[in-house]
Amino acid sequence: MGMSDLIAGFILQAMQEADGVAELQRSELAERFHCVPSQINYVVSTRFSPEHGYIVESRRGGGGYIRITRVPYEQGALVMHAVNSIGDEVDEASARAILKNLCAAGALEERDAKLILAAVGVRALQPAPPELRSALRAAILKQILLQRVG
Repeated sequence: MGMSDLIAGFILQAMQEADGVAELQRSELAERFHCVPSQINYVVSTRFSPEHGYIVESRRGGGGYIRITRVPYEQGALVMHAVNSIGDEVDEASARAILKNLCAAGALEERDAKLILAAVGVRALQPAPPELRSALRAAILKQILLQRVG
């Protein structure tokens, strides 16, 4: 298990113990895991982003903290939140994370997520010019998810 996995696991455990909200000091985490604070920033930005279903508040400085909150949504609202987080372009990894989060929240069946991922994956979009694939992926993903809400 890598350092990022250990840090993410610790944060998830802290969130479970505190009813879905963890308030942590970046420097204390870095000291605990014998790493630099930027490693903590990396884990927070890649594992606890809005597309993963989290809200992150951060204050820098000596008394700085990171507050991570799991977003509690009704399923339709969760899907709309996902649609709004996509933007004009989305890479395949982010699309996968969005779909995984929707499955974990019960807003999407795993089978449906796999079908959607196949529709927006590299192979499906291969005929499109590389510079248009992220925008095309975002448009397709949004439309499919909007159909789930409607």
